[in-house]
Amino acid sequence: MSEPASISQGIAGRYAQALFELAKEAKDLKALEADADALGAALAASPELAAMIASPVVPRAEQGAAMAAVAAKMGLSALTANTLALMGGNRRLFVLPQLVADLKARIATEKGEVTADVTSASKLSAAQAKKLAETLKAKVGKTVKLNTTVDESLIGGLIVKLGSTMIDTSVKSKLAALQNAMKEVG
Repeated sequence: MSEPASISQGIAGRYAQALFELAKEAKDLKALEADADALGAALAASPELAAMIASPVVPRAEQGAAMAAVAAKMGLSALTANTLALMGGNRRLFVLPQLVADLKARIATEKGEVTADVTSASKLSAAQAKKLAETLKAKVGKTVKLNTTVDESLIGGLIVKLGSTMIDTSVKSKLAALQNAMKEVG
């Protein structure tokens, strides 16, 4: 990991730990989970928001006011809104994507869940997602939450990343393996 990335992870980790422990003390982890999901979705859906929190040109006061408005509009809990205000005041909003990921990981661990990143060639139906989650649960013995994405270049099949394990059943990887085998033969 590069040095700036590890510094960002460290900063995000400290804020995430504090926010997580305060929410746990207040028995408000459900609200924190909803806030983390909402912030993650907002960052993914709004490149302007992502650019604003990462920009060193935007003054602290403007960043803080913008995040306060976003928090109010999204209906975030007071604890999360106050943390965002503190981060804005300390010029630490640039670590918000890492904070969200860290919070989701802490909440999943607390709930005894693991997250599987699933990339498929087409959108999984609800029945397919449920069957995949059940199959993975039987393998790891914990509740599995799916984080799905679509990549049409896979042609067919899917790629599942669960912890350090990766299962690649995509047609694209099978074709690449066949191509390598053909190179070795001739």
